[in-house]
Amino acid sequence: MLLGNIEAGGTKFVCSVGNEKFEVKNSITFPTTTPRDTLQQAVDYFKQYDVVAIGIGSFGPIDIIRESKTYGYITTTPKPHWSNTDVIGYLKSQLDVPMYFTTDVNSSAYGELIAQKIQNLVYFTIGTGIGAAAIQQGQFIGGISHAEMGHQFVKRHPKDLEFKGICPFHGDCLEGVASGPSLKARTGISGENISLDSEVWDIQAYYIAQAAISATLTLAPSKIIFGGGVMAQEHMIARVRTHFKALLNDYVMTPPLEDYLQVTSIADNGSATLGNFALALKELRYKS
Repeated sequence: MLLGNIEAGGTKFVCSVGNEKFEVKNSITFPTTTPRDTLQQAVDYFKQYDVVAIGIGSFGPIDIIRESKTYGYITTTPKPHWSNTDVIGYLKSQLDVPMYFTTDVNSSAYGELIAQKIQNLVYFTIGTGIGAAAIQQGQFIGGISHAEMGHQFVKRHPKDLEFKGICPFHGDCLEGVASGPSLKARTGISGENISLDSEVWDIQAYYIAQAAISATLTLAPSKIIFGGGVMAQEHMIARVRTHFKALLNDYVMTPPLEDYLQVTSIADNGSATLGNFALALKELRYKS
């Protein structure tokens, strides 16, 4: 039995096939161009394999409400040409298999749930954008839509008050002040070239810690897990833990921060692949 994985990113698509043990058997990566060309490449890839179901984690916002007229669509994305794209409709027109459609960060969160065998977690990806997912008792939270915690508002760092933020919708929301591009917007230097003693890292960690505190006080998860290019910098998780401890000020009890605030446990964005395989299998069983 083969399961399919589509990691539909704003920059690239990753398509994979794997077995029922969620082991990757083949994978391909290609650039995200126009919707038709990109989705057709995904179709052509899976036509080579006898997959029984596909899990899809997409950049968003997306419509995940199955009863909605626009279920399976990428909706109000600022990415050129992709607004109101019927992703599931296009794929289903050529691939007659069950498909589970969710956000890319939900896929990563579900992968961590499988890998770490826990039922309650929050997952943040801090990279070109910021996304977040929450799972409670093994289920994604959400009612009218998926979570968009990357656009929550944060208290400004005293040394960062003049920076307007880069979010095209909100200016200085979390994504506007703590995503990867905010580093270059402040300094004129790409993140990988900024020295470790620059105070901009501490400013960024201050905002990320606030997001972790909001998740703690709102959802009380067992763990908060961070992925994405910004948190791949080895010094960042320690900075976030330091600010988290100071800002929370022992108001509520948490596990030791080395256990509670973690970076992703699977390298090379493997949590999304694992999550999509597991969600594909879940959808197959749901449809059976």
